[in-house]
Amino acid sequence: MPSDVTNITQIPHIHAAHATNGQAGTGCTVILCPQGAMGGVDVRGGAPATRETDLLRPEETVQELHAIVLAGGSAFGLAASCGVAEELERRGIGLDVGVGRVPIVSGACVFDLACGSATAWPTAAMGAAATAAALDDTAPLASGNVGAGAGCTVGKLAGPLRAMKGGLGQSVRQAGRLVCGAVSAVNACGSIRDPITGAPIAGMLDEEGASVLAPMDALATALDATPPLRTNTTISCVITNARLTKAKATKVAQISADAYAHTIYPTHTTNDGDAIFVMATGEVEAGVDTIGILATQALEGAIADGVRSARGAFGLKAACDLP
Repeated sequence: MPSDVTNITQIPHIHAAHATNGQAGTGCTVILCPQGAMGGVDVRGGAPATRETDLLRPEETVQELHAIVLAGGSAFGLAASCGVAEELERRGIGLDVGVGRVPIVSGACVFDLACGSATAWPTAAMGAAATAAALDDTAPLASGNVGAGAGCTVGKLAGPLRAMKGGLGQSVRQAGRLVCGAVSAVNACGSIRDPITGAPIAGMLDEEGASVLAPMDALATALDATPPLRTNTTISCVITNARLTKAKATKVAQISADAYAHTIYPTHTTNDGDAIFVMATGEVEAGVDTIGILATQALEGAIADGVRSARGAFGLKAACDLP
């Protein structure tokens, strides 16, 4: 394992790529482990759009996870996961069930129908294309207005007029041989702040649209406003080379949720459908708490990267557009 891992595609056995419809403001991001990883999930959102989360519960019998799909399109975007499964099956990747192979594909979607086109969403063909790109191309995973981040927005406490562009981010943290990476599609109702300084990065803008309001100022300003219902979600995947059981992977996902509290304010609201997946490839022994702490740091970095890498689009400013 190199000592300077900076992209999740540098983690052994991990492949990742996007399919993006930039004009429509939607897309999907696929994270693959063809040999099979151990999986876990933590869903805290009030209205999640998810696939195969029950299968990841510790009491269930399947012990392999081949792909995580983060997608736009709200519930329609779940179709992208079908394309991922079909492409993996065509390549002989999946759980051996005697008469063939069934890829185990879990995923979640963000609501991006209000940014770009409301009638375009990730398709099975896009999921298959992202899968092929991930397996056939060694390019690093990009951040910003790509994949599941294409139509993401943040800072919607007072509605869309003072919101900003979100995006997809990724980050990697390493402690000796232990590596934890994270990918996050940042589509939060709240504002995003730097996990170290607490300074706002992107979120609800002031009346002039010149700066991001401090979290408490944004909350006070939005007291009489009604944010759009069920249109917000931050969905993420933590990738680690640690050896975990399903129960331990689930605990890592739960610990990693601290990253949301450190970077998103407010978070886990009734208008957010937050979910965190874990993929563990099983090469390194480490304690669950150590893995959880490192994973939290990686996810904090991914969330911050998602808004820092975003570019203004669809009439929305991004963090890079502010002074």
